[in-house]
Amino acid sequence: MQRTATDDGETVYVSKTDGDRGSKGPFLVAYESQDADRRYGWFCANCESFDNAMDSMGRIKCNQCGNFRKPTEWDAAHE
Repeated sequence: MQRTATDDGETVYVSKTDGDRGSKGPFLVAYESQDADRRYGWFCANCESFDNAMDSMGRIKCNQCGNFRKPTEWDAAHE
């Protein structure tokens, strides 16, 4: 895991193997400790930002560069 600081100066650990594909680059899981026992959030590898939003269907969007992950859950009735 890579030790990284957030904009607030908090130290978090970004996994290089745990994450999901985005439209511009992967979203990697960030943890509060090196033990990976508590998840911090998502790290956009495209612009190296923690400023991401996730909705109830699992969509992730980076608020900095627009990197986007499609929903993990969906309802065929909406198509």
